[in-house]
Amino acid sequence: MMNISEFQTKDVVNVSDGKKLGAIGDFDINVTTGKIQAIIIVGSGKVLGFFGREEEFIIPWRNIVKVGEDVILVRMNRNVEQIDE
Repeated sequence: MMNISEFQTKDVVNVSDGKKLGAIGDFDINVTTGKIQAIIIVGSGKVLGFFGREEEFIIPWRNIVKVGEDVILVRMNRNVEQIDE
């Protein structure tokens, strides 16, 4: 078993192209079943953390390949659903 805080310390890497997508910022949880439906990734859209907006991506739980000690591996094509804030 793993705590949500442990998930949020891991980097998320796309196994399709080897790129780091960012870190988990939030979860989409089905309140009826209590299961995680998707993870929401906070990308690195800001310059030095100040300028611009951060990108967010929704990655469905079914796209998670492996949860490791340091990273979460996901399989996504370039058409990841993006949320603009």
